[in-house]
Amino acid sequence: MMVAQPAQQTAAQDTAQQAIPDAPKPQGLPMSGARPGMGTTRDYNGDTPAGQDQAPATSLPQSPTAPKADDGPPPELPEAGQGAQAFTLRVQTNFVEVPFTVKDKKGQLVPGLTWRDIRLYENGLRQSMSIFTVDPFPLSVALVIDQSLTYDNMTKVNNALGAMQGAFTPYDEVAVFTYNNGPRLRTDFTAGQSARLNFVLEQSKASGREPLQVLGGPLAATTNINGQNFDPNTAPIRNKQALELNPPKEVHTLNDAILAAAIATSKAGKGRRRVVYVISDGKEYGSTAKTKDVIKYLQANKIAVYATLVGDSSLPGVGFLDRIHLPLTMRDNILTTYTDATGGQFDAEFRQKGIESSFANIAKEVRTQYTVGYYTHQPFIDGKYRSLDVRVMRPNLQVIAKKGYYPTASDVHPSVRPAQ
Repeated sequence: MMVAQPAQQTAAQDTAQQAIPDAPKPQGLPMSGARPGMGTTRDYNGDTPAGQDQAPATSLPQSPTAPKADDGPPPELPEAGQGAQAFTLRVQTNFVEVPFTVKDKKGQLVPGLTWRDIRLYENGLRQSMSIFTVDPFPLSVALVIDQSLTYDNMTKVNNALGAMQGAFTPYDEVAVFTYNNGPRLRTDFTAGQSARLNFVLEQSKASGREPLQVLGGPLAATTNINGQNFDPNTAPIRNKQALELNPPKEVHTLNDAILAAAIATSKAGKGRRRVVYVISDGKEYGSTAKTKDVIKYLQANKIAVYATLVGDSSLPGVGFLDRIHLPLTMRDNILTTYTDATGGQFDAEFRQKGIESSFANIAKEVRTQYTVGYYTHQPFIDGKYRSLDVRVMRPNLQVIAKKGYYPTASDVHPSVRPAQ
């Protein structure tokens, strides 16, 4: 039998049930500083375990290739195929362009270098690079062919000229000069793959000259008997007691030829690599222009000299002796002076097959150059020579670059970006 409870007792029980608190809600644990095995409680001294009061890192750790403080600000890295345009369209008043080649101990080209591997100095002061690219530039090449070679060496050059056109691309332009007793323009700049260039190369072949033979010894005075000349027909000069031979001096106007080619190449548009390419034995005699003046013109107009050295000077032993020059005598090989000063190179070849392959090898080296650009802090209006030094931060590598440059008035005017 159910016993009815009073209303006051029922109300008291409902109030007691409502006073019981709810179970605590789960709270977020401070996991930012927790480490395995450390938990989130305090140690026996009441301090927070080490490392738990530090905020988490907000960025990834730096990679080993991240720029160091010594590298300076990164230069502009144009997209692939846009390197030449970057140099053409963004030139300002004090911009300097420096192409260079890097080779290893075996003379092989070294690819894959980045701007962090390069250090660039002007007058001994390090410069901050603004542009770095490995893209090839179209070439403006003034080809200079020596026609004062001996007939045997001239024959090798004539037979090898057929392979010359294969070294150029349709984007290149080529002018042809020949020289013997003075330079001669065969054709102004024309397309590297044109029929005109092929025709001009055929017309530039020559027969060469006979090597001079100077008589000496007792056979050079066969008209003397007891110190007296018995045949007046062999003594055309009065008071001369023997036959006197006056062979003509050899004339090799190499300086004049390089200067004429450089003047034509200096008119090439910006964004093109300017090259004077010489096929010669390197001999110089009879030129009006001086070597130092021609080199200054080349450095002022950003022109590099490359060469295929032929003849006796291309032999290793003879080439070493050519560096020893006696005063008032003919220079047997002056091409090394030009290539070293302008950042070019020469390939010494004695055989026809080597001459043919040198054309492609030199063109390849020009196209695979690295190119850096920087803004110099020197005033361009002074016209003083500035030395350049390009270094690679890797061991056992050779850097081939021009030794310096002369600022000219053409560098003062900025380029204007053409309308799109």
